Amino acid sequence: MKRTRPFDAWKMIAVLGAAMMFLCLPAVLAVAGVDNVRDTPRSRAAVEAHTPELSEALAEKGLRLGAPVYLRLTKEPAVLTAYVANEEGVYEPFRSWPVCSVSGKLGPKLAEGDLQAPEGFYSVAPGQMNPASSYHLAFNIGYPNAFDRDHERTGSYLMVHGSCVSVGCYAMTDKGIEEIWTLMQAAMDHGQSAVPVHIFPFPMTAANLQRHADDENAPFWRSLAPAWEAFDTTAHVPDVRVIDGEYEVQPVA
Repeated sequence: MKRTRPFDAWKMIAVLGAAMMFLCLPAVLAVAGVDNVRDTPRSRAAVEAHTPELSEALAEKGLRLGAPVYLRLTKEPAVLTAYVANEEGVYEPFRSWPVCSVSGKLGPKLAEGDLQAPEGFYSVAPGQMNPASSYHLAFNIGYPNAFDRDHERTGSYLMVHGSCVSVGCYAMTDKGIEEIWTLMQAAMDHGQSAVPVHIFPFPMTAANLQRHADDENAPFWRSLAPAWEAFDTTAHVPDVRVIDGEYEVQPVA
């Protein structure tokens, strides 16, 4: 009887390994250090479809496609709002989209597999944009950030994406993510190095904070409130840093 050579076994392992790398390639590329937003036929079609309407809608508000973008998201209500900078650098609300699906409950993500969607301050650079996502289009918010790491929170590939299904991410409708993608790509193509994405459990009003004062997450939520207040007061995206394991909003220069 002919014996199987060791080479054949190793060749099979190599083939399986290559297949796994191919399947994981979109996720790997999504965090690769690249300067420009990569595109696919899917993302190009989305940009071509939405550019005329977005350009017109922005112009009606004295804004332009390609200006810097800021995204602010709340879990309750589940809404993502895009703000766009005007010619003076003041951010104005442009459009809001309902979050189609978000898993977990109010409160930050603590550990890989807890099915919680993150809360906190993140930013999205071109290399975090994934035009080949299994969930239509997606961008990696950059969890865990410095605060998360200081507090030993774990997790990976936390996204805002399409397809309206969530397992720890923020899922939009496909139309919604296409519009958001088009705004972000245009801003990056015109020089915005990263789009800030600030995620809150709810609008950080005094009434809401009081309503949740007995929650175990109340101290964490109070640490998020100054950034919400700073933006509402100045219409400029606050510079939030992590100092000694805590979020701190820096004074406006």
